[in-house]
Amino acid sequence: MAEMDRTLDQPMEVDAFAGVAAYSRFHFQRLFSAFLGLGVAEYRRLSRLKRAGHQLAYRNEIPVTDIAYDAGYENLESFSRAFKRCFGQNPSDFRRAPDWTIWHQTYAPLTELKGQLMPVDNDEPNHIRIVDFPETQVAALEHIGPQSGLTATVQRFIAWRREHGSPPAESATFNILYDDPRTTDPESFRFDFCCSVQGPVSANDFGIVPKTIPAGRCAVVRHVGSLDFAEDTIRSLYRDWLPSSGEDLRDFPLFVQRLSFYPDVPEHDAQADIFLPLK
Repeated sequence: MAEMDRTLDQPMEVDAFAGVAAYSRFHFQRLFSAFLGLGVAEYRRLSRLKRAGHQLAYRNEIPVTDIAYDAGYENLESFSRAFKRCFGQNPSDFRRAPDWTIWHQTYAPLTELKGQLMPVDNDEPNHIRIVDFPETQVAALEHIGPQSGLTATVQRFIAWRREHGSPPAESATFNILYDDPRTTDPESFRFDFCCSVQGPVSANDFGIVPKTIPAGRCAVVRHVGSLDFAEDTIRSLYRDWLPSSGEDLRDFPLFVQRLSFYPDVPEHDAQADIFLPLK
């Protein structure tokens, strides 16, 4: 699956995928569908449409026609039909006001399966670093509620960044992870989207507020892949590293610095540093 995700812009070569998986091409497609419940071509189609949806929602600078071509469609009309058939909205409507309900129904089961089948390539405990994190002023958008609403919140955050000239290339991107999603009531789940700022955060209609990530020692682990699977990395940090480290935790939540982003890179290649505040 990693090779398929990495080559979405290339023609589909089932024989090549079979070779990467070290299976005969005569058996590869049957094995693939047995594990995922869908064929190679359908997985490829859904993966391209997923990337297209993220580009529509979060990358307004990319024309819809370019997104259609990148998704493997010869023209905008065929892309629009396929997108609406899958998500219930045409691409222009989705870009303007995305309805994520069908989206989550489509991709949540696939994301769960990928989490089970694709090991996350992250730092081993001996690669965890201790750093002195500097005090950082941030503009923050607070999300409170079910995780399914994060997509709409991040879209609002990106719109503020775009309007106020704070793109990721010039302003570091952070998330503050207040709660464990496994043990927190969905309606009480808290998660901040943040970016570093050099000056005051002015009053706005987006809900952006000023906050500070305090200076202090932190353990840092590099997470590679979708943040959907970051909890595995976080659990390892608490369970495997912390007990033998001799360190004590500081009274500030986990936070993440995003280093590269899907859909700009393949989802499994996205990188983020997870910071565990220490005394």
